Amino acid sequence: MAGKARNYEGQEIDVQYDVKRCIHAKECVNRLSAVFDVDKRPWIQPDNTPTTDALAETIQHCPTGALHFSRKDGGAQEQTPEDNTIRIVPDGPLYVRGDVAIINSSGEMIIEDVRVALCRCGASNNKPFCDNTHKDIHFKDTGTPDEHPNSDPNATGESRLHVETAKNGPLLLSGEIEIIGADGQSVFLGTATALCRCGHSSNKPFCDGTHRTVGFEGD
Repeated sequence: MAGKARNYEGQEIDVQYDVKRCIHAKECVNRLSAVFDVDKRPWIQPDNTPTTDALAETIQHCPTGALHFSRKDGGAQEQTPEDNTIRIVPDGPLYVRGDVAIINSSGEMIIEDVRVALCRCGASNNKPFCDNTHKDIHFKDTGTPDEHPNSDPNATGESRLHVETAKNGPLLLSGEIEIIGADGQSVFLGTATALCRCGHSSNKPFCDGTHRTVGFEGD
């Protein structure tokens, strides 16, 4: 689950970091090493940014939501994206952006956020979030499904994307959503679908019921 984020205070902007959701995508380090330097303590130093805008923009490239910011200079806070999108990472997780609510099988809210990385290998120890276990088990998938479920680009639904973690089953999506393959092509556009989280579907990322035969367990 999400952990308690640590706050790194700066004069004009604070940075929040949730280590439990970090999978070391390194967008922060590669884009702004003056602030994000794993060889320094603390490893996040907000006042080293060339501009507050630069730091805010860098944080918004964090695909997992492990990083967030709070501006104190009157600048714009992070806005909720107008569109909900899921990008399939080859051999890796699902990167979700938008107005996202993740709900467990008991109907309880797990988290509300604008950026989330969800496990699809079935082996994360922090389900439904990715924790990089896909690398340890050598999970393989191109991220470009051969078969696409029926899309309805004219369908309208809730602007918020609800992601329900079915007990021992898939991710049940409801709300306006576009799913984008690793090749940049849209593979689904609509308001409801089910995504595999056991790691064994023959048509990843979509669920095909294989979780029942492999005995997948996860709430």
